[in-house]
Amino acid sequence: MADVRRGARGSRGVRAVGAALCVAALTVAAAGCSDDGDSPSSAASKAASAASSAASRGAGVVASATAEAQQKFNDFKDGVDAKGDVKLGDVKSDGDRTTVPVTVSNGASDTKSYVVQVGFRNGDDKLVDTVVLNVNDVRGGDSKDATARSTHSLDGDITAEVSRALRH
Repeated sequence: MADVRRGARGSRGVRAVGAALCVAALTVAAAGCSDDGDSPSSAASKAASAASSAASRGAGVVASATAEAQQKFNDFKDGVDAKGDVKLGDVKSDGDRTTVPVTVSNGASDTKSYVVQVGFRNGDDKLVDTVVLNVNDVRGGDSKDATARSTHSLDGDITAEVSRALRH
């Protein structure tokens, strides 16, 4: 498993969730000073609900990407495990996305095609995105380069790993 990192860099998607969480925290803090008749516990409940909603949207993105990855692997017929044939380079920012170079090495004598799933994890080792790419027609004894690109903005200390790889 390759473990490569990039430094923190701002990105809109995760910043929006972070901003929602900060607003929720400030709402809870300000609730004790409110004049509008809401009790502090009512304001805290509303803030917690907003924070939960923001976190759910982030989880939904990962669940959707994971389901899509599974479907692509299901469509790849007669594949054999090829995780050892895949190496990752350094994780980098590319605009508002995170990318990582992927190198597939075909040790067989004939041409093979690969499907590779790359997982992106945050500093807490939580899966924050996953992508699948096809690397087609890698000649026997050769290698071929590709790039895995996140489906949405990622922020913080991001690592990449080869989650799965098949060849046929």
